[in-house]
Order: sequence, then structure tokens, then C-alpha cells
Amino acid sequence: MMKQTLMGAVLVIILFILPNSIYVISETERGVLLKFGEVVRGDLSPGLHFKVPFVDNVRRFDGRILTVDSNPERFFTQEKKALIVDSYAKFRVTDTSKFYTATSGEEIRAASLLAQRINDDLRNQVAARTVQEVVSGERDQFMEAVKARLNQSVLDELGVEVIDVRVKKIDLPPEVSESVYRRMNAEREKEARELRSEGKEIAEGMRAEADRKVTVIEAEAIRDAEIIRGQGDAEATRVYADSFNQDSEFYAFVRSLNAYQETFSSGGDIMLLQPDSQFFQYLRDPNAGK
Repeated sequence: MMKQTLMGAVLVIILFILPNSIYVISETERGVLLKFGEVVRGDLSPGLHFKVPFVDNVRRFDGRILTVDSNPERFFTQEKKALIVDSYAKFRVTDTSKFYTATSGEEIRAASLLAQRINDDLRNQVAARTVQEVVSGERDQFMEAVKARLNQSVLDELGVEVIDVRVKKIDLPPEVSESVYRRMNAEREKEARELRSEGKEIAEGMRAEADRKVTVIEAEAIRDAEIIRGQGDAEATRVYADSFNQDSEFYAFVRSLNAYQETFSSGGDIMLLQPDSQFFQYLRDPNAGK
């Protein structure tokens, strides 16, 4: 009975102590082994490990790449012009002992300390450059410079490695942006007025050229029509002359008939003529021309 009780007690002790003697570090984790709160082993490798129950303790940290998003800060350029810079950085824990010592293993504290250092370095880099260089010309260069300077210090002090530093947005301060936008708007309106004026000038020139061409075309058409009409009249006159030369008496008779038609179609009822006028010779005598 005594033996069974002892075995039961040993079994209970084993079942209670064993879970507290084994721990696992996964592939995505980093960890440190503490003894009474003091680091005794850092950079624990992934896998199964053993520790002294109730004496040793394990702290685990995220071993993946983490992001620290800094608050937008106002920096001054080389020309003493203010810019609002919004940035972020990617980092990961590389030295778990230093990381735990510097931050007590708190990622939020590590991100806060790193963000402060990033802003300090960004301030120094922006202060050494012009607005043009910061906005477009040398952005990649000064980002690399910030990353290099950070890694010189944070690796030893915080136990982390900065993978990348990027600027999300660069803005002018609100009080400056409004005046810049007004100036840009005025410049665009001025440019638009100039373009509209140039367009009107070109349109007037094209319209005048078109009117000139129309006038020239109409004049040439009228000239050609008159020439053709004159040639037609000349041809008609020649034909008439050739026809009437074959019988002059018939020509005189036709002309008299045309004269009668034009005279009597006017609607007048009074004519003053001498009785022996040649005008009525064909009315008096049909054979007058013979």
C-alpha cells in the first residue's frame, strides 16, 4: 500500500513537473531563457528545449519582420522650409538578449524607441537637403543613409536590425499648402488664358484664310462663267449670223416680229408713229422685204 502511494505521488510530481520542464520555440519565434529574471541563454533555436521548473523562465518574441509606423513629423530643409514627413520602417529581432534587456521584451516599447531614432535621423537627413532633393531627387539615397545610420546603433543598443526605411508621404504644412495651391491655381488660369488667346488668334487666322480662299474661288468661278458665257454668246451670234446671211429677208422679218412682240407685250395702248413708218411695213405689206 505504501509502495503504491509512493508511486502515485511520484507520478503526480512527474505529470506536474514535466510540462514545466519542456518548452518549444517555433520557426517564427525568437526566445531567451531567464533564471530568476536574468538572461542566461539568448537566441534560442527553434525546436524542443528543457528548463529547470520554477527556476527558469522563457520569453518568446516574434521572429518575423515587424513594422513600425512613425507619426508624421515636421522637418526643415536646407532652405529652412517646413515639410511634413510620414514614414515607416521594417525591422526584426536579431539579438534576443539585447532586445530583452533594452525593451523588457515589449514590441511596443521597441517600436517606440525605433520610431524616435528614425525621426531623429530623418530630421538630420532632411536638414542637409533641399526640398527638390527630398521630394524627388535624392529620396532613395537619404532613405538608405537613414537605414545605414540606424543599423550602426540599434543593433547594439536594441538588438534589432532595420530592414528598410520608407517615406509614405511628404506634404507641405497646411498654412503653406493653401498659398501654394492658390499660386498654382493662378498660374494655371494664366496659362489657360494664354492658350485660349493663342487659340482665338489661330482660329481668326484660319477663318480669314478660309474667307480669302472662298473669295478667290468665287471670283475665279465668276470669271470662268463670264468667259464661257461670252464664248457661248459669240458662238450663238456666229451661228445666227451664218444662218441669217443665207436669207437676209427672213432675218429682217424675224427681227420685225421680235420687235412687235416686245412692243405690244408692254401693255401700252398709245404709239406715236408716222403713217409711212418702216416699223409697220410687214403689217401693211407681207411682201415688203422682197
